[in-house]
Amino acid sequence: MGDKLEELVKKIAAKNLREEAKKRGIKTACVKKIDIAKQLPREVVEELVRSQV
Repeated sequence: MGDKLEELVKKIAAKNLREEAKKRGIKTACVKKIDIAKQLPREVVEELVRSQV
């Protein structure tokens, strides 16, 4: 699962990922994209990928 998640995260703009995290109260300062994605529900990450294309 980790490798798949990394591939998904590469397709998401950091700005969009941080916005979703902030909506859920997840800390975004000084945190890598992959660490934010691990805290978000999987379906949210997949939806962000679909919206990027």
